[in-house]
Amino acid sequence: MHSIEAKIVNPLIGKEIPLPTYSTDGSAGIDLRACLTASLTIQPNETKLIGSGIAINIHDPSLAAVLLPRSGLGVNYGIVLANLVGLIDSDYRKEVKIAIWNRSDKPFTINPGERICQMVFVPVVQVDFKWTDDLEDQGRDGFGSTGLC
Repeated sequence: MHSIEAKIVNPLIGKEIPLPTYSTDGSAGIDLRACLTASLTIQPNETKLIGSGIAINIHDPSLAAVLLPRSGLGVNYGIVLANLVGLIDSDYRKEVKIAIWNRSDKPFTINPGERICQMVFVPVVQVDFKWTDDLEDQGRDGFGSTGLC
């Protein structure tokens, strides 16, 4: 298991709002909660930026964190991440914020401390491009070129 430094940047975290945790031993993502002092209603097709109340220091450039929507919020209420997936680079040190988009046709209210997304840590490979004038042709035409299945 990797250790990641985390800092509470909003005093609600760890008191009124639980610390981020894995829900089960098998969970891939750490649940992040809405660090709010009051309920927030997001209107249809509106986007709001919500603080998580924590900052992290990954240190290791071979790791990154990704923010992923909670499937139940997306399927049942149309609540997803505005950029669909958030990326936190290893050198980002400010508060982790979550851009929430209500893609439904109904207002949705987020309550303080409600779980709103998951943070998953993933390996990263940085590459050096080898610039060339030609690439080997693989015979593929592009998007969907291998068929539907």
